[in-house]
Amino acid sequence: MGRIYQQTFVDTYSKWAAAKLYTNKTPITSADMLNDRVLPFFAEQSMGIIRILTDRGTEYCGKPENHDYQLYLALNDIEHSKTKANHPQTNGICERFHKTILQEFYQVTFRRKIYQSIEELQHDLDDWMAYYNSVRTHQGKMCCGRTPMQTLIDAKEIWDDKITELNN
Repeated sequence: MGRIYQQTFVDTYSKWAAAKLYTNKTPITSADMLNDRVLPFFAEQSMGIIRILTDRGTEYCGKPENHDYQLYLALNDIEHSKTKANHPQTNGICERFHKTILQEFYQVTFRRKIYQSIEELQHDLDDWMAYYNSVRTHQGKMCCGRTPMQTLIDAKEIWDDKITELNN
């Protein structure tokens, strides 16, 4: 298959995540991930994204007027924050997710199967992501034994109740 790259998104509150595989690492693939997986999911939940944190890779950072990822964020009114240089701790939630996906998906699946295409691997990754988001419970600060999807829905209900209360 050659070299593959994974674009990753993790919601810092609920830990809901999305991952998509590509054969290259460019601003277009970074924007595609948001366009194909992330924004449609949050639109289904009647939610939006206000701000996104990325590392300082060239696929995310460039002159806003001619950088595809920066333009995509501007068109969708998403504020862009960048991690502190040479400090992976700044993006600790995503780094921890990468450790989880490596241990629970890639190391297991590559022992069981030889993949012939990126599409075949993406299919199995999508199945694992569904498990991660909707079945696998988390013990983190916000999840407290719930799945990321349960955490997201519960937070949305609490937020909606507070808005209703304020409006009454």
